[in-house]
Amino acid sequence: MKILLIGATGKLGAAVHQTLAARGHQLITVGRTSGDLRHDIADPAGTAALYAAAGPVDAVVSAAGDTPFKPVAEIAPADYEAAFRGKVLSQIELVRQGVGHVAERGSFTLISGVLADEPIPTGSAASMANGAIEAFVRAAAIEIAPQRVNAVSPTVFTESLDDYGSYFPGMPSVDLARVTEAYVRSVEGAQTGQVYAVR
Repeated sequence: MKILLIGATGKLGAAVHQTLAARGHQLITVGRTSGDLRHDIADPAGTAALYAAAGPVDAVVSAAGDTPFKPVAEIAPADYEAAFRGKVLSQIELVRQGVGHVAERGSFTLISGVLADEPIPTGSAASMANGAIEAFVRAAAIEIAPQRVNAVSPTVFTESLDDYGSYFPGMPSVDLARVTEAYVRSVEGAQTGQVYAVR
């Protein structure tokens, strides 16, 4: 398959890239400052330019989404807006604009996260964004068929515990290899409207 991979240079994106490429897929990598194509998908115009540059694809895979982490008493409306633009609207636009560029039975795989179900202090913006993505996936799936859309919802990566482990006290981590399996399931499988929780 010809797959558009957004966020390919991050820790997760690099692992997804390696896994999908090893399975014989053709990857077009996308990032703000690196990759085969360089576009900012937080801007809907950037998403339009991305699809124009990429041409027809069989699948779109997202491993990117930025959200701020601050206590509720300190977080500002602009922070919630940034979380919405950076993780929710950007991925919604990948699907909304992508239906005309993805193969008839192609797929979209989005990224949410454990904080939709298990919030942590300072994580309200991320919880909001993750929950919104998961609700969107379930709703969009019934409209875009036979194209498919799913989300992968991992907990903290084992490979990132040194940086982020203290934010997830008592929560088990997951190896990136297991997270990439969920991406394979979404891209190569037949299900739609699913949230693949990797815990």
